[in-house]
Amino acid sequence: MSATTAGASPVVTVVQPRTVERLVTGVPTSDGAGVKLTRVLTQSLQRRLDPFLMLDAFGSDRAEDYIAGFPDHPHRGFETVTYMIAGRLLHRDSAGNEGLLESGGVQWMTAGRGVIHSEIPQQEDGLMAGFQLWLNLPASDKMSAPWYRDFAAHELPRVRTAAGVEVTVIAGESHGVGGAVTRTATAPLYLDIHLPAGAQFEQPLAVEHNAFIYAYQGQLTVAGQVVPEHTMAILANEAASDGVRLEARADARVLLVAGRPLGEPIAQYGPFVMNTEQEIYQAVADYRAGRFAA
Repeated sequence: MSATTAGASPVVTVVQPRTVERLVTGVPTSDGAGVKLTRVLTQSLQRRLDPFLMLDAFGSDRAEDYIAGFPDHPHRGFETVTYMIAGRLLHRDSAGNEGLLESGGVQWMTAGRGVIHSEIPQQEDGLMAGFQLWLNLPASDKMSAPWYRDFAAHELPRVRTAAGVEVTVIAGESHGVGGAVTRTATAPLYLDIHLPAGAQFEQPLAVEHNAFIYAYQGQLTVAGQVVPEHTMAILANEAASDGVRLEARADARVLLVAGRPLGEPIAQYGPFVMNTEQEIYQAVADYRAGRFAA
């Protein structure tokens, strides 16, 4: 597929924008073989932000913070979406997939019934930065076959508004442009929005969908509420609201993520996310028995 760039996007009008329910500051942590990152969406927010399970932000120009990467580890029951904004990361998995994720690219992986993969930096210095989002699967799809796709930066659809706002449409639809990936059950929207100083951007949102933004560069305003840099804003689910309006006094970059809640039980044990404890026990047993090989 080739990217779509809109020179002048359709007029989008949000009549009643959502407000900010709360601001969340991420928790510094490490994962893999000691990669330093910030966990923005933590396990305590999974029910509130259903169908999203986790959002990690990583960014450092210190090789010791990322060089060991994420050696072989398993997943079952959900999808991972890795978005690189700087750096190079090599993916290999037990289903035979391999891909080099570079700046501006996205890796979308459906773990389904089980996959073992590694994500190893392909650089020894310089900036490595990006995000990994975990998207839950409905019970009916948790034991589906694993799936994987790399999207290079030039393959991702883009929108440019009359106000000069540039939007990368990773999933969902924005201003008449469809994203790289669609999912029926969760209907995820995943946008990377770059707002120049003084610009405003509106995005319709289904009233029943959970939504949040993450300001990763600069600050912005949502319904009069300032969202500081490196802060997540959970958007309120208000019956009369039809979308969100973002405003930036200075240049800002923000992720906007939304999706249809599954409303199903969530049972998690590390890299396994199922619906019941018994399914978790089975996942652990299957992994230990080598049944994640393909």
